[in-house]
Amino acid sequence: MGLISELKLAVPWGHIAAKAWGSHQAAPVLCLHGWLDNANSFDRLIPLLPKDFNYVAMDFGGHGLSSHYSPGFPYHYQNFVSEVRRVAAALKWNRFSLLGHSFGGAVGGMEMDNLLTYKRRAIEHVLQVEASRKPEQVVSPEEMLQRLLKKNSHAGEECGKHLLQRGTTQVATGVWLNRDRRITWAEHCLDFVSRELFMHYIKNLQARVLLVKATEGYYALRREDDADKETVMFVVSSLKSVLKERFQYFEVPGNHYIHMNQPQQVARVISSFLQNKEGTPASL
Repeated sequence: MGLISELKLAVPWGHIAAKAWGSHQAAPVLCLHGWLDNANSFDRLIPLLPKDFNYVAMDFGGHGLSSHYSPGFPYHYQNFVSEVRRVAAALKWNRFSLLGHSFGGAVGGMEMDNLLTYKRRAIEHVLQVEASRKPEQVVSPEEMLQRLLKKNSHAGEECGKHLLQRGTTQVATGVWLNRDRRITWAEHCLDFVSRELFMHYIKNLQARVLLVKATEGYYALRREDDADKETVMFVVSSLKSVLKERFQYFEVPGNHYIHMNQPQQVARVISSFLQNKEGTPASL
């Protein structure tokens, strides 16, 4: 299943870039990449999925080939949710499935005791970036790749190069990153919610949900010193207790970028879930 087209969808601050596979008449699936990644994240997985779907992978605002937000307009979790709605409206989708990796697959929130401190730092970060007015840093393609791999060791050299194809711009003296510098830290853009509010959200959820966790995934990559992994199990147990048969959970051997490094490991599970012919849309 080859790439059908590159899309450029108009939004008030510019455009949202996306890429599409499959027939426009087929059941739609919107693919959401992880933090600081881009739509190329799904290039190796989608060809392994069922052919009778229309897959669209979007670049979140400030990522990939999408426009950066206007100065003074912060990146918050709700804004990315709004982008999903904008893309669905532009494509005239009333019902569709969601396929997300890491940040893109977030359906709830997390607790944070020092919420006010976090909010203050988020605001300070945006103001500092705006005040710095530093020009985009241009480096060689090899140095850019090494920087990416240093921060994302699970990606691997081949996958790192693939992400940078869409994530950088070539200039005379090298390349620079396309993404907005204001989104360097995910923690500055997330809005954390209490467990009570999370439970309220999922009690109103009507979709089927598939959660696939790599055994050496997110925590092994970014939270090596964080002993509190109980949050993940809270999310799993809550979804299981509320959604019952509408929730499926699988653990697969691999790391955070398994959908790029070993897409066949997750393709079978996702394909089976998508081809379930129940009336409700899917969320992956």
